[in-house]
Amino acid sequence: MFGNILVHLPTELPVRAAVNGSISFAQITGAHLDAMAIGYERTIIPLAALGGAAVTSVFEIEQARALERAEAALRIFDLRARSAGISYASRALSAVPAEARRSICASARVHDMTIVTQPQSGYDSYDNVIPKEILSQAGKPVLYLPSVFHGALSARQVGICWDGSRPAARALHDAMPLLREADALTIIAITAAHKIPAESSTEHLEQYLARSGLPAKIVSLPASKSAHRALLSLVADESLDLLVMGGYGRCRLRERLRGDLSADLLRANSVPVLMSH
Repeated sequence: MFGNILVHLPTELPVRAAVNGSISFAQITGAHLDAMAIGYERTIIPLAALGGAAVTSVFEIEQARALERAEAALRIFDLRARSAGISYASRALSAVPAEARRSICASARVHDMTIVTQPQSGYDSYDNVIPKEILSQAGKPVLYLPSVFHGALSARQVGICWDGSRPAARALHDAMPLLREADALTIIAITAAHKIPAESSTEHLEQYLARSGLPAKIVSLPASKSAHRALLSLVADESLDLLVMGGYGRCRLRERLRGDLSADLLRANSVPVLMSH
């Protein structure tokens, strides 16, 4: 079960999706939330042009501003969490981007899952980098919430993206607590049938789920360069409110050859996605 959840609160991008999504998730699962907001220290100054005291002053000011951004995000979360009556703790800190990445990825490893806001195109912010780093570094599932997500999170109609791979199997396993509570499951074949190992075909997955008391139907997704758009259309047609899929590292040859569906999806998605790597 998802008993302890880490929540990454953006400090330079809108925080509403992370706040509403994580709190509603805690309400439906009874999970405890640990919310972390990190203000990024980015001061770049010509050190040779400043004396020691001036350098110290500039960095102190930047650190204070970064911490203020983190505390502002946490105030929004605290207000909603208190009124929701959930179990939670919160932490605000400031750090240079590299240290921010190390801190939150290390924290993610000792939680059951991390909730983040999906990266938003058109914004130059480390809030877009952190969510992708957690997926590859945490060793735990990550729940990506669309930036346009403003309501309560639901997992009644769940789509399972399947290509027979290890990451897909990892995501399936990690999502089991949610799948067992869902009303309907849809297996989405995102790779041509002849490219999926016979022993881990969609039919075998359907049988596995059925033996676990989880009946599911199979829908095939046409393989194309616009697969992510086809998947989003399928999400709407099937009224899915959560997707489960494997996430791939950026350097995989397989990923370069077939296109990075997981990355494309996170750039233009309308429903939450649970990913594992």
